[in-house]
Amino acid sequence: MSKYILKRLLQLIPVLIGVITIVFILNQLMPGDPARMLAGEGATEEAVERVRVEMGLDKPVIVQYINYLAGIVTRGDLGTSYKTGVPVLTEVLERLPTTMILAGISTLISVGIGVPLGIAAATWQNTLVDYAASGLSFIGVSMPNFWQGLMNILVFSVYLNWLPSSGFYGPRYWILPALTVGTSCMATITRTTRSSMLEVIRQDYIRTARAKGQTEYQTIVRHALGNALIPIVTIVGLEFGSLLGGAVLTESVFAIPGIGKYMVDAITNRNYPVIMGGVAILAFIFSICNLVIDVLYAYIDPRMKSQYSTKKRKAEVTE
Repeated sequence: MSKYILKRLLQLIPVLIGVITIVFILNQLMPGDPARMLAGEGATEEAVERVRVEMGLDKPVIVQYINYLAGIVTRGDLGTSYKTGVPVLTEVLERLPTTMILAGISTLISVGIGVPLGIAAATWQNTLVDYAASGLSFIGVSMPNFWQGLMNILVFSVYLNWLPSSGFYGPRYWILPALTVGTSCMATITRTTRSSMLEVIRQDYIRTARAKGQTEYQTIVRHALGNALIPIVTIVGLEFGSLLGGAVLTESVFAIPGIGKYMVDAITNRNYPVIMGGVAILAFIFSICNLVIDVLYAYIDPRMKSQYSTKKRKAEVTE
């Protein structure tokens, strides 16, 4: 298992290089001149050129790319923000806990609601429960996050005055954005759980468990759910990774100082180091989430754990 984890970590290197390369190329294709934006519209050409030299934008594109990669490899330097002059890594790490809290709470909400709904829909297939759960999941998938966020603010903040409409300063501020983000994730998890459970509960060993006199709860939870967890864990991990970078609109609607809003502002200001650094960190975290999912497979499915053990024994025999 340790060799497998090390191998996957080494595979992150070409992935991150590829992500940085693509984002760097896209940044170069973006219209606008960051030096002109920083110097001001009324600045002279000499002032703009001076700013361009200070930021290193006067060098050839390939030189800028090599210098950026060299800074990451040698110093762990993701660049300096054009706007604030603060290292990008410092600013991203300041905002990362906020985004992690939002993603974590949203994932807990989506799992806490989506998995039971999916189990109920599969257990009582083609009944009112199934239709209700499927209807809720379709509504959750169909609602755009920015629209739902505005509706939540309108109802719970403006009309009812129950919850704050913006900011992220405590548990009361977390509820509306977490519900907004978690609704679409809940819908996806519900549909995945339902389809996975339907496939499992038709197996022979489920009928055998019922024939042995086990209760429906024991049959569903101990036998069916345990064997249906692989797709559920996969989608939960992927949704959590997606939320880290996909809550951009929600953070903008609720004025949350997270990575999403930070990168949106950077795109508006042509702040290239922030864009590249933020994307690189999010890509790294997403890859780690995928690695954690693969490791969890070995503990959820004994067959996969035995495969790792078999490979280890073969390696020892070969040596």
